[in-house]
Amino acid sequence: MKSPSSTASGILLVDKPAGRTSHDVVGRTRRLAQTRKVGHAGTLDPMATGLLILGLNSSTRLLTYLVGLDKEYLATIRLGATTTTDDREGELLERAPAGTVQGLDDEQIDRALDAQRGTIEQVPSSVSAIKVDGQRAYARVRAGEDVVLKSRTVTVSELEVLGAGRAGVDDDGHPVVDVDVRVVCSSGTYIRAIARDLGAALGVGGHLTELRRTRVGPFSVTDAPTLDALDTLVEAGEPLPLRAPADVARSLFPVLDVDGPAAAALGHGQRIPVTDDVPSGPVAAVTAEGRLVGLVERAGASAKSIVNFPPDEYAPSPGEETP
Repeated sequence: MKSPSSTASGILLVDKPAGRTSHDVVGRTRRLAQTRKVGHAGTLDPMATGLLILGLNSSTRLLTYLVGLDKEYLATIRLGATTTTDDREGELLERAPAGTVQGLDDEQIDRALDAQRGTIEQVPSSVSAIKVDGQRAYARVRAGEDVVLKSRTVTVSELEVLGAGRAGVDDDGHPVVDVDVRVVCSSGTYIRAIARDLGAALGVGGHLTELRRTRVGPFSVTDAPTLDALDTLVEAGEPLPLRAPADVARSLFPVLDVDGPAAAALGHGQRIPVTDDVPSGPVAAVTAEGRLVGLVERAGASAKSIVNFPPDEYAPSPGEETP
């Protein structure tokens, strides 16, 4: 008999620790939940900490709609040096000319950040996960290629400097200034690129030393347990704190209440009649019992499923193919 956790669907919030890849967190969650059907809604670099959103079993189908949500980060930018990865884990490339870092002031730094506020064209870091001719950019860089990615349009809706810049020295005794920032941005924005471009604008070089994702859409890291906390729950025989698919869908989409016959029809790929006040879509079709039947779109006087969410008792067992 399968354990109850092996077929349970839902969204799991996790506070990812530093030094772990997003894939590491997915792998550990698979073991805890006893299912292979686990995915995530957007990676975090190994250096980064904070909110990682996972989907289990049929709720992996919701992840597509979570990836594009806006995000909030807390970060520390170090001015005074550039690295190969635009963060502290890369190799040192250049240091600022003598005397230039010490002359920076807070007003100058904030003014330089203005160019990165609003809707901007941003060139992603060359060691990003973006694919170039079918291969990840970071893999090409590791193979010795010189990779320059095309710019993309992103929106930085908030870029706030938190307190004054902190002058100091790095581990080798060279002068640096550390700047703490809070960033609210669209999906696809690279915080490392903000650090790189700030350093370039000031003529001193810059890279990221700390990064923490604090929010994705309506989901906050304050509600996310750590991996160790999840381990403790499972060892105590408690279920993972999954968010019900219907609750997650309600926070993202308009809701269409459906009865049993309508739910069955949608599950079989059939259209159901709807009134004109139902939005065009996506709309979450939810039963009176609180089960997410699917996401639907309206065309005229009827609606059809974009994606269905089968009841947990019909979710695939680990290793089974999904339809």
